[in-house]
Amino acid sequence: MTNAVLYETPGPQAKRRSLVASAVVGLLLLAVVGWVLYTLGVQGQLTAEKWGPLLDPTNGTFTALWGLMGTGLLGTLTAAVLAMVFSMVLGTAMAITRIVSAPWYRWLVVGVVELLRGVPVVIMVFFAFRVLPSFGLDLSPMWFLVIGLTAYNSVIIAEIVRAGVLALPQGQSEAAYAIGLRRGQVLRSVLLPQAFRAMLPALISQLVVIVKDTSLGFIVAYVDVVREAQVIIQNLNNPIQTYIVVGAIFILINYGLSRLAVYTERRLSQGRKGKLGTVEADQSATAGD
Repeated sequence: MTNAVLYETPGPQAKRRSLVASAVVGLLLLAVVGWVLYTLGVQGQLTAEKWGPLLDPTNGTFTALWGLMGTGLLGTLTAAVLAMVFSMVLGTAMAITRIVSAPWYRWLVVGVVELLRGVPVVIMVFFAFRVLPSFGLDLSPMWFLVIGLTAYNSVIIAEIVRAGVLALPQGQSEAAYAIGLRRGQVLRSVLLPQAFRAMLPALISQLVVIVKDTSLGFIVAYVDVVREAQVIIQNLNNPIQTYIVVGAIFILINYGLSRLAVYTERRLSQGRKGKLGTVEADQSATAGD
């Protein structure tokens, strides 16, 4: 019913055209993949000598190689998790400040948001690495990377959260004020949970960006998975194979974040439906009495 209202159901001819177009696109993709594999094969990039250290456990360098990869992956995940936590906390705080603070303080936050949002993240990391030590902050490379990522991503998350709160119906806050809740309670108990649930896809997308931006750790000589991949390439001379594996690692991490978002959204929806069902049951029992 809904699909029929939104658009006209395709007929036999439209379905046939769609099937033909899909088949043509699929054949083109197969042709491109085949051409790429053929070219790599001609250049000797598909040999066991190139792929063995990465995929063959019996290879002499397999254990040492994945030991380096594991060390780099641990560094990547550590920096990413810290940057995610700090960005979420600071971003939420800035979003709340823009919504409820006095006008003069609100404009100060707006200035900070616009300034940091307009600067590339690579400059943020470099600035933290070069400027903060001059103020006596002698930190490890990891913290310079985390500070740079947090400074950039917190303002993006602040805008996402603020947009989510402002997009909620006005009646939500009005109803909360009507039952005697204070402004802080309205934000904490009513508006923010709904805003996070509505903005969850955008927030997860930004968290994926944080994971990928940890590769900028080379600026501060931080040991992450990309830096360790460069060490492997220098010793084995297999950049294509190594970067394909590193890319697959990032894809798996980001896919895991996406599935976590889907799981969290489903659980939140189920919890909300359960509460609504309990309320309706109580109301029905009260009406029966």
